Amino acid sequence: MDYPIVETFHSVQGEGTWCGVNAFFIRLGGCAVHCPWCDQKETWPLKGHPQQNVFKLARAAKIANPAIVIITGGEPLMHDLNPLCGQLRQNGLRVHLETAGAYPFSGVFDWVTFSPKRNKLPHRSIYERVNELKVVVENDEDLQWAEEEGTKVPPTALKYLQPEWHTPQSQELIFNYVLHHPEWRISLQTHKFMGVR
Repeated sequence: MDYPIVETFHSVQGEGTWCGVNAFFIRLGGCAVHCPWCDQKETWPLKGHPQQNVFKLARAAKIANPAIVIITGGEPLMHDLNPLCGQLRQNGLRVHLETAGAYPFSGVFDWVTFSPKRNKLPHRSIYERVNELKVVVENDEDLQWAEEEGTKVPPTALKYLQPEWHTPQSQELIFNYVLHHPEWRISLQTHKFMGVR
């Protein structure tokens, strides 16, 4: 099976629980969530990206020798992820997903990072599979959204608030919130601070 590939690259995970871990990223094309502050708008079109098959993708990931492979986007759940996950796992790779959960769940993952967005509501199939909830916060309404979504994920899921990169006041907002809500943690985009992919 082929997938529209925006890019693949070898770096470290910059956010959340696995921050700093050696990672190979597979960024799929296609997204209908359209967050206004998205830093990957080139992923939005479903068409126009080169197609790669699962064998080539899994081979490239295996050669990189990462601790984890992260399937991201765009919105990766626009695609049937079962073939890609299957081939990666057959190659002995640990597979993670980053998703807004806006489409029915597919694939078998070792870790699911769920970043729900208010402008395209999550599909109900995502919630029971969440290992990590990460909500990007720009204002107080986003904090309220985070609270609502936090009630829907398993109690074992780790909960993160991440400041929107271009909204400096969101850092203070999150900092003060976490001080009064110890079940939440702060996630920073460390790759941006470091100036790496």
